[in-house]
Amino acid sequence: MMLTPLPRHRLAWALAAFAAGLTDPEARRVFRRIAVPAQAARARGAAAATHWRQALALARRFGLGLRPGAPQRGFGWDGRALRTATEAYVLLHEIAHFQLASPERRRQVDFGLGPGPETGDRSGAERRATLFGLEREREEAMTSLLAVLWEVALGHPALASFLDQNWLEGAGRPGASEHFAATLKALRTGGFVTATGYPTRGLRRQSEAKHHLMKLL
Repeated sequence: MMLTPLPRHRLAWALAAFAAGLTDPEARRVFRRIAVPAQAARARGAAAATHWRQALALARRFGLGLRPGAPQRGFGWDGRALRTATEAYVLLHEIAHFQLASPERRRQVDFGLGPGPETGDRSGAERRATLFGLEREREEAMTSLLAVLWEVALGHPALASFLDQNWLEGAGRPGASEHFAATLKALRTGGFVTATGYPTRGLRRQSEAKHHLMKLL
């Protein structure tokens, strides 16, 4: 959900200011692929239906189960299957969650992160959450950007999601661009995007326990 809606007349300025803060050439190139003003609005009609089918096809390639109905009927991801009665960008976001979750959390309700915006059984998702604090925030940021990059790769309106998920919040201040660059770097390091910023079908292999142990060493 967009925290501070960006007026249409400010979009060009915000995109330019954000780009100016990117010092890494590859991060600038990736951002240019996202920052297409014509893709600031969600797809509708036949285009939206095509994007939805493409998102479902990608989910199948990852081996995710699919279940009819909306996430509001329970969970977006129940540990086995995605609820399919939602928009393409939501499905791509869930796929990115699947990639970035630890192996044990891939089989947990809503990936052990607690309820998402469309989760119906919010109390159930909260009870089953296993990742919290900064670790959760970091994974959420990586998931958001990875899903946006899937939209770019598939020709979906990626800028609409980039705006909706507040990446341009604070455009013109160094922190906004630095957060984007650092998140992109983390995705590259993890093998979730290529050196040129295109998404891969990589999955996280490291367990939660091993991750926390390595942080202590």
